[in-house]
Amino acid sequence: MDDLEKIGPILERARKAAIDYYKITDKPLGITGEVGEYLGAKELGLKLAKAREPGFDAKDKKGNLIQIKSRSIPNSKKLTGQRMGSIRLDHPWDKVLLVLMDENFKAVAMHIANRPEIEKALKKPGSKARNIRGALAITQFRKIAKQVWP
Repeated sequence: MDDLEKIGPILERARKAAIDYYKITDKPLGITGEVGEYLGAKELGLKLAKAREPGFDAKDKKGNLIQIKSRSIPNSKKLTGQRMGSIRLDHPWDKVLLVLMDENFKAVAMHIANRPEIEKALKKPGSKARNIRGALAITQFRKIAKQVWP
């Protein structure tokens, strides 16, 4: 994939634009995923996959397929009720990395979990959002994940 050194300055401009846009409109610009993928790859030494690769966004040094989920949360201490994006079990991936960012798209924490634990959590009876849409609550994900950054 593209060189992280080339991506960084572009995303920095986009990050500043997104912050300004939000201040004016009170609406997000929609760059959270791209910024999270970049930050995860940069901080953890991942190699980003080609765009729209089904199931995964990066590979680690061992060849594991990593799906990256990102959330920008203004007050990162208030995670209750916040959900991750959909995790599809019918696609290839080995691990899911969650990149949590503040309102300025600066990373505050990164957590990673393995597929077996995620599958078990997604298949646990009781929640339509979890069971049908594959959307785990951030607090649920953090219980089965390991914090890998900082």
